[in-house]
Amino acid sequence: MTRRFATLVLLALVAPATAQWLDLRTPGVPRTADGSVNRSAPAPRKADGRPDLSGLWVPVDFSGSILDSENIQQWALDQIAEHTSNFFINDPRFHCLPSGPGAYPAGVLYSGTRRIVQQPDIIVVLDSELNYRQIFLDGRELEENPFPTWTGYSVGRWDDDTLIVESNGYNDETWLHRDGLPHTEMLRITERYSRPDFGNMRIDVTYDDPGTFNSTVNGVIQMQYVADRQLLEVVCNESSKGTSHYSGTAEQAEETRVEVDAETLEKYVGTYEGVWLGTLISLVVTREDDELYIERTPPYAETGIAHTGKSRLAAQSENAFECCGLGFIFTAEEDGVTTEILEVHVSGAWSFERVP
Repeated sequence: MTRRFATLVLLALVAPATAQWLDLRTPGVPRTADGSVNRSAPAPRKADGRPDLSGLWVPVDFSGSILDSENIQQWALDQIAEHTSNFFINDPRFHCLPSGPGAYPAGVLYSGTRRIVQQPDIIVVLDSELNYRQIFLDGRELEENPFPTWTGYSVGRWDDDTLIVESNGYNDETWLHRDGLPHTEMLRITERYSRPDFGNMRIDVTYDDPGTFNSTVNGVIQMQYVADRQLLEVVCNESSKGTSHYSGTAEQAEETRVEVDAETLEKYVGTYEGVWLGTLISLVVTREDDELYIERTPPYAETGIAHTGKSRLAAQSENAFECCGLGFIFTAEEDGVTTEILEVHVSGAWSFERVP
């Protein structure tokens, strides 16, 4: 069993019929003639003339030299290899721990929606897992040696229309991206936030950690504004046996790989629909030779998971598959007709029913 089948419980997200607030349109959003967000409209500004970064944002792309293994010290490369071989058993998210400085890069692979609340003296960043981050804008200097915490200590200042945020004081319990890149407590991060228009924001990130990198490395995080959606809580509740499914290595998993016959695979082919974090999702399953493939609409990148296009489903059992960092479980009636797919996230399993 891989990391995709984390035994974590999704607390109730089912809203009663009277919860009309889930359908409320976001006020003050510039829109095109068809009612969609006019992303190219001018970015809003606060009363002091500064760009207003407030709103619900989702990361859609993460790139940069932080992904270049040539600049990563060998001990860190060894840890990445170890995380890969044991199916990422020590991923902080799988132990109900904060993602820390890897929150935005992690968000590109998983549900990364963030709400930014901007005030003149502070910016607060909230996420669906009930974590928060404070960025102080009251003129204070960065602490030289703050007590290490999960989200670090951050101060910001404006340079024209760019918000520059400096952070340190991170503990060494988190990763810098989803492949398990570690860091030390010497980590210092500089972010530059720019909002060129209403619908887009760019964060240029510099990572300085002499205990992990041979020189400073950079990352670029592209964000998109999300309208007409709510930040719903996804609460991790790991039981005492929550990680009991983590065992073995990638090599052992390959040795025990499951082969599913073509007749069974054909039963899973079809279109499935359901709601995930307030968004209507369509899953299309197809078969090519002896393999199943899945395609998600809207693409994962538009809903907080950076994966687009059609991808192969790898069989873990006759009805359980994994792909794109997620698990997919098919359920069927007694007559063998498949009725739904369960899409298994770290937060739990989401149901998508088969449609004609």
